[in-house]
Amino acid sequence: MSGTEELIDAARGAMANAHAPYSRFAVGAAVRLTDGRIVTGCNFENASYGLSLCAETVALATVNAQGRFSDVEAIAVVGGAIRPDGSIAGSAVVTPCGRCRQIMNEAEQMAGRTLSIYCAAPDGGAVVEHSVAELLPHAFGPADLGLTPRKS
Repeated sequence: MSGTEELIDAARGAMANAHAPYSRFAVGAAVRLTDGRIVTGCNFENASYGLSLCAETVALATVNAQGRFSDVEAIAVVGGAIRPDGSIAGSAVVTPCGRCRQIMNEAEQMAGRTLSIYCAAPDGGAVVEHSVAELLPHAFGPADLGLTPRKS
């Protein structure tokens, strides 16, 4: 299994743990660090919808809490509708929301390297690779404020 397949499988596994009783749409994310370690996250909804957390944000915040934000190398995202039996349906590829794209831009700039973003269908089919710049052209980030990448 390739490193990309392993990353996408980890995102797919995290998706199964999503707390999404309101949208009934599960999302999993996996972040690969420079040493090959993978950190996952899933969406975590709240009855006060605005307090919900996206999978990508959960995963990147976990990486940051471990002091590894500058070690991010690649991110995988998988999402799909939750069926009545609890399984996750779909052959469509989802991409990160605008907020998550901005957070990925932060990670990329602080890491000082171009990140690969893999968006995959929950059924194991299609995978599309994007760059952060493709997902969020003309982004505002740390460099605009004079900040430079952290040294690990």
